[in-house]
Amino acid sequence: MELNISYCSDKYQYTMGKSFYESGMKDKRAVFNLFYRKAPDTNNWAVVSGITEVLEVIKGLNCGDEKFFEKFLPGDDYKEVRQYFAKMKFTGNVYAMREGEIAFPTQPIITIEAPIIEGQVLETPLLSVMNHQMAVATKASRVTRSTTKPVSEFGSRRAHGPWAAIHGGKAAFIGGCANTSNIISGINFGMASTGTMAHSYVTSFGCSIKGEYQAFDTYINTHKSEVVILLIDTYDTLRCGIKNAIKAFKNNGIDDNYPYGYGVRLDSGDLTYLSKKCREMLDEAGLKKCKIFATNALDEYIITELERQGCMVDSYGVGDAIATSKHNPCFGNVFKLVQVDNMPVLKRSEETVKLINPGFQITYRIIQNGKFKVDVTCLRGDDLSKAIESNKTITVRDERDRFKSMTFEEGKYEFRTLQQQIVKDGEIVYNDVTIQEKQDYYKDNLAHLDDTQKRLINPHYYKCDISDALYDLKYNLIKNLVEEIENFEI
Repeated sequence: MELNISYCSDKYQYTMGKSFYESGMKDKRAVFNLFYRKAPDTNNWAVVSGITEVLEVIKGLNCGDEKFFEKFLPGDDYKEVRQYFAKMKFTGNVYAMREGEIAFPTQPIITIEAPIIEGQVLETPLLSVMNHQMAVATKASRVTRSTTKPVSEFGSRRAHGPWAAIHGGKAAFIGGCANTSNIISGINFGMASTGTMAHSYVTSFGCSIKGEYQAFDTYINTHKSEVVILLIDTYDTLRCGIKNAIKAFKNNGIDDNYPYGYGVRLDSGDLTYLSKKCREMLDEAGLKKCKIFATNALDEYIITELERQGCMVDSYGVGDAIATSKHNPCFGNVFKLVQVDNMPVLKRSEETVKLINPGFQITYRIIQNGKFKVDVTCLRGDDLSKAIESNKTITVRDERDRFKSMTFEEGKYEFRTLQQQIVKDGEIVYNDVTIQEKQDYYKDNLAHLDDTQKRLINPHYYKCDISDALYDLKYNLIKNLVEEIENFEI
């Protein structure tokens, strides 16, 4: 069968499904939450990307190919459930944050409400999509926040395969990048793809200074009426590369009147020093609008330092740091069952950080004076949820210290509901928007955070809490479990 990402799954999703099917549990109404516990790189927030592909996963169930299932669920014992899986389609409801949303730990990014067998088999493909794209989008956010200058995503060659390269380009754009080098990302998602030349192009004209000039001259002549960027560090940036670039520009009539834009790219060496010297030489030659682009294993820390040193770079290209989220390549989304047939459930762990919130939840973002003030996750329909939706006076308490609280007076705050329904009774009701609108939404969210919460190092943590009803439910479940465990005997 051709690739169907709905079945990019782990076998145990289907062995559990067999048990649900044969024990009569398959139609129990279950609620699953996809969320993360800890953000990468000392942040306490992440950027949502991947929802469009999640809908592809959900839509792709019901392949109708029993032979496919026989390859990994062989034998007569699986015959009946194979037939069921081949015809099974998703019939439930899905609630999700928008792409470009800023999400905080433990908040449901996606909630699945469906027959338990349908929800369970979605776990692996949904995590595969969301963990990849949120890692890239969140890293792109960090890199683009390290400078006010444009950042291009150039990481396809370092990405973990073609699918990752294509969807990584999309996620990077949502996270703030100006464009991507990946042509399929550009075509599929409707954004600009960009590129200049490699060192091999320069050396293809012969390993000489004359050959370098010929490479530049030929490139300009074959790319008239578009942006022209020349790579100048193949042999020696200052003693020949920038000089040959200036000569080639002038000989071909490219100057500050050239309407499409032009520039040079630095890919090695001391980028601060080289960019300053190149800027001097370009300005002296009258090419003051010639842009300087920098690449070379850049990330948010290196760019921050370049900016601090006063480099004269106009735009950056970042590859593997974004495409693989190099410092934290594995994003931590998890997929947990939180309710079965109106009975809230949770996983209790020896590790406190792994304790999850039970029940069918919804998250509100409280906004005051144009700034995000606090997020609060409630049980759907609980007292705090009703008060927020009626814009009544509310008090939000700190989960870890119930004596700490914030009160917002009636009519003196706004709120945003973070999870919107995107699938209703198996039918997609999601109205997708353009990739540019997704990036704009992310940037608008970013503007509503305090500057201290956007720092790359030691940021001030934004407040996220849970309602009293959710708090009581969670800790009563734990209390009852602990009592059972203490009295348990075989």
